[in-house]
Amino acid sequence: MQKPLNMGGSFSFPGTELKAHRMGYGAMQLAGRDGEKRVWGPPKDRPGAIAVLREAIEAGVNHIDTSDFYGPHVTNQIIKEALHPYGDELVIVTKVGARRGSDGSWPHARSRQEVTDAVHDNLRNLGMDSLHVVNLRLGGLTDPSDEAVEEPLTALAELKEQGLIQHIGLSTVSAKQLAEAQKITEIVCIQNFYNVAVRRDDGFVDALAAQGIAYVPYFPLGGFSPLQAGELEEVAAALDATPMQVALAWLLQRSPNILLIPGTSSVGHLRENLAAADLKLPEDALAKLDGIATAAKA
Repeated sequence: MQKPLNMGGSFSFPGTELKAHRMGYGAMQLAGRDGEKRVWGPPKDRPGAIAVLREAIEAGVNHIDTSDFYGPHVTNQIIKEALHPYGDELVIVTKVGARRGSDGSWPHARSRQEVTDAVHDNLRNLGMDSLHVVNLRLGGLTDPSDEAVEEPLTALAELKEQGLIQHIGLSTVSAKQLAEAQKITEIVCIQNFYNVAVRRDDGFVDALAAQGIAYVPYFPLGGFSPLQAGELEEVAAALDATPMQVALAWLLQRSPNILLIPGTSSVGHLRENLAAADLKLPEDALAKLDGIATAAKA
């Protein structure tokens, strides 16, 4: 495949030697589905999943987002099979704070022991001696909740001191929770729900940029319900692009600290996503896309 020109540029995580290309890859969709159980069990096409990962790396992706509760265990095992031993430039970001129920649910797992066990699960299934970045997942599916960060984050900080974790991030959190967390340990990235239609974190994105902290939007294309808007269709048609490429390009232009992790289990879709790194949105397109967020708030 033809490599995108710049992968959206790159970003250096604060206080680290880690440098990620801004166009990354989210591995959640590599797991399978069993009826209503999403991100559950093995994929229908395991060789195809491995091919997607290898093509992503060949194209220039060096930032992979994952978790051992995807599957569970499945996604990390596929990453290990496809990419281990890992290249020196690869940044693998995983997360803890939930587990999977036998019914496919995602119950919280935020006690000291649960967090510790989850880190060891990630180490084992990824085949790593030390995890590059571990995000502590709090809140609900898309929104932060007012919960304390001290117990689970202190456990992660201790594992960092032991060398099992190199750096720590947070997911689905508020600015207040970030401030609480920074009293315990350094935070290098935030992963929250944000896209061209859902912009309630606008101020948070800017505040993090001022601190040099990465902002990694999950569900950048809408999640389990893909983004649909007339404005996206119109801008895409004018630029000879797809609506999803426009949505990704908007995020890359929104702020230089935004890193993208769109996921897919298709090589064709992967190529489409990566090509968004070379799409430049003119001012009139950006103004039109503002209408999506306005409509979403109404």
